[in-house]
Amino acid sequence: MGYIEDIKSELRKHADPDKAAFLPKYFNAFPGGYGEGDQFIGVKVPLQRKVARKYYKNISLEELESLLREPVHEYRLTALIMLVNKFQQKKMEEEERKAIVDFYLRNISYVNNWDLVDSTADKILGAYLFDKEKALLYKLAQSGDLWKQRIAIIATFYFIRNEDYKDTLQIAKILLHHKHDLIHKAVGWALREVGKKNFQLLYNFLKEHYKNMPRTMLRYAIERFEPELRKKFLKGLI
Repeated sequence: MGYIEDIKSELRKHADPDKAAFLPKYFNAFPGGYGEGDQFIGVKVPLQRKVARKYYKNISLEELESLLREPVHEYRLTALIMLVNKFQQKKMEEEERKAIVDFYLRNISYVNNWDLVDSTADKILGAYLFDKEKALLYKLAQSGDLWKQRIAIIATFYFIRNEDYKDTLQIAKILLHHKHDLIHKAVGWALREVGKKNFQLLYNFLKEHYKNMPRTMLRYAIERFEPELRKKFLKGLI
């Protein structure tokens, strides 16, 4: 199909066997790991972005869908980078933006590792939903699916950048007792970003919830606090 073989060929030119051997451990792509089934050829992300910039304008969504459904992780990430590039083009019609969001949601099961989520959720889903109904994010947050839940909280980074914090805090509450470290980190990271914009809002949220919060989530959330205040939170003295 069209550009797919050219894209794969260019990526394989940059393949590094040593990196390919390391990445399965880094992304937990071993039996029983959260990335089980992922395959790697060892291409650095900046090189993937370079390839994506070359092809994104002309590649069709049909071709992107085929590339996104490949077992090779770098093929999927490159496909998603191209999708973001398409979405962020200037003079995009609303119908075109919606088609990209529908594509993303239709293929959400292939957005199945933390880098794939973090490279796309805020830039596509968050950007699209910013001035729309947010029920979809709450559905994802309550889905019980690790990657859909991470998409839900990461999508709100777009809102945070635009000084809208309500949904971040509400989704953080939904995920407060989640068992997976990848959600603890993502929620803590989102809360930290809220605090950079509005310290008092984060302080009030943490004062109510921090004693019931996973330690990793709390550490991320208070990372930018003054040392003495951080110690008080960690010692349960607030």
